[in-house]
Amino acid sequence: MMEYTHKPVLLEECLNGLNIHPGGIYVDGTLGRAGHSREIAGRLTTGRLIGIDRDKAALDAAPARLAGHMDKVTLVRGSFGQLPAILSSLGVEGADGMLFDLGVSSPQLDDGSRGFSYLQDAPLDMRMDQSAPLTARDVVNGWDQEELKRILWQYGEERYSGPIAAAIVRERERAPIETTGQLAQLIRDAMPAKAKREKQHPAKRSFQAIRIAVNDELGELERLLDSALDALKPGGRLAVISFHSLEDRLVKTAYAGWAKGCTCPPDFPVCVCGRKPRVRLVGRKPITAGERELAENPRARSAKLRVAEKL
Repeated sequence: MMEYTHKPVLLEECLNGLNIHPGGIYVDGTLGRAGHSREIAGRLTTGRLIGIDRDKAALDAAPARLAGHMDKVTLVRGSFGQLPAILSSLGVEGADGMLFDLGVSSPQLDDGSRGFSYLQDAPLDMRMDQSAPLTARDVVNGWDQEELKRILWQYGEERYSGPIAAAIVRERERAPIETTGQLAQLIRDAMPAKAKREKQHPAKRSFQAIRIAVNDELGELERLLDSALDALKPGGRLAVISFHSLEDRLVKTAYAGWAKGCTCPPDFPVCVCGRKPRVRLVGRKPITAGERELAENPRARSAKLRVAEKL
């Protein structure tokens, strides 16, 4: 097992944002390496932490990483898009706080065999839940050119989505694309010279897009945001860490909608919609990593934390 040296992203900011009560019920909906969970559980006395992950490897490793706290922890294999069903099955009517870190966990990135990394050659997989049927190989070799172009642009904001999609289709007509190394090289070759001189790896945006499609990440997030408030007690807090603009836009829009009161036109003399704010935003702007954290953990650079408190 990899030695436990994990530094969770925006840790202190998350703990402050959740405003943890020792007897409260908390949900870590993206358990991962259990870095956030370990610190939350350490602040509980009579409280309870529910750790959710769809990656069996994360759940298998969690008891060792949560040693000394497991009497306060319940581990569940599932996705945060299934939050209402998970809490119902545990007899939990409402949580005092919920945290969702939307980034790919470090072990998934570091384990080349999982197929998330464009820096290591491995079978095209990218499944967070390795029992799920759809793999990156299926997407790359089976989806039509227009659909590939759409996801590369929509999920990866890849401006060369057209040439890359065309190159994928041409290559797979000769033989199936089997590995991350093949795909990364193919993407690089499809891009103009100026794009290859950019600071980030040429395949970064495309790999992100394919990973999002394989795991239905935006669909999962939408399902979470549809149900999250109902799963919180009044005064409970929802903390979400996003890592790219698509995720953050969904979270920001949901929070803004919940925080807004009356939607009547300004010239109406009295409110007729009856709508009242459902949350208080904890800070108007997203919380980002400071210089010290960035020096220790460059992966935190794109992280944005938004916190809302249910009214």
